[in-house]
Amino acid sequence: MSQHWAHIGERGSLLGMQLLVWIQRHLGRWPFQLVLWPVMLWYFLSHGTARRASCAYWQRLEPALASRSVRLYWRSFAHFMSFGNTLMDKVEGWSAPVADERLCGDGVAHFAQALESGRGGLVLVAHHGNLDIANAMAERHPRLDLLVLMHTRNAGKFNLLLEQVTGRPRPQILEVTEITPATAQMLDARIAAGGFVVIAADRPPVNGGRQRELDFLGAPATFPEGPFWLAALLRCPLYTLSCVRVGERFRIRFAAFDDTRQLPRKAREQWLADAMQRYADTLAGWVREQPLQWYNFFPFWLAEKHESDKHPH
Repeated sequence: MSQHWAHIGERGSLLGMQLLVWIQRHLGRWPFQLVLWPVMLWYFLSHGTARRASCAYWQRLEPALASRSVRLYWRSFAHFMSFGNTLMDKVEGWSAPVADERLCGDGVAHFAQALESGRGGLVLVAHHGNLDIANAMAERHPRLDLLVLMHTRNAGKFNLLLEQVTGRPRPQILEVTEITPATAQMLDARIAAGGFVVIAADRPPVNGGRQRELDFLGAPATFPEGPFWLAALLRCPLYTLSCVRVGERFRIRFAAFDDTRQLPRKAREQWLADAMQRYADTLAGWVREQPLQWYNFFPFWLAEKHESDKHPH
């Protein structure tokens, strides 16, 4: 049986992560890169699930790579290196507000406009780019009520690292597997009071919940229905948020995606099907723009999952 993404735990010790952070902070980016290279090479060679998923992803983006093994593996290793470099960006994002000159795109301004409206909303995000840098938006609004719904149990070391090296707690996080009717009422109240709830919309549910097959980058893949059912239930504005590194700057996008306040109950199913495919198409556009910053290192497409089931080892 293919391995669920939530069961693919962290690799490496907390001490090793702290050492990398120390090198970057005291010796600079280039020494950090020299140390990161062998670390990620070890990870690339030892983590077969992630390596195969990365290679399958690149062949989907560039079919010609299927017959060019050396180029394919080099592209995949660059993918791993990109993931390793996000460690420093995440630490930077939580250590202090990112300077204005390093931010580009209209996301910060659009987020400020959404706050000024006085009505909160549900924010859809994906494992693409580095959303911890988007903390820069929150820093500009100290009274912002922000709650993140996420699966945290397979990232305990990294969450602990962020708090230890930055000396600052991350935003309020609610384990996504613990949502109950009472939780939904709490979320509704927070959004009505102007708060924002952030939820990832690109990974199948941990608890085997409802998911839907969508066309993503030209092939069927499964996406979770939960974030969209939650949006329909909460009857609120729906936004998308992304942040990617572009050279030495970070491009933030924050945009209105939909609004379920006037959505009739009988139209929910059709709306959900349409909204989910629109989101998958939006995400596909982002991924094609910045392919190295796609960080789902597990069998994502249905064909890959079926192949993994046949060859679990």
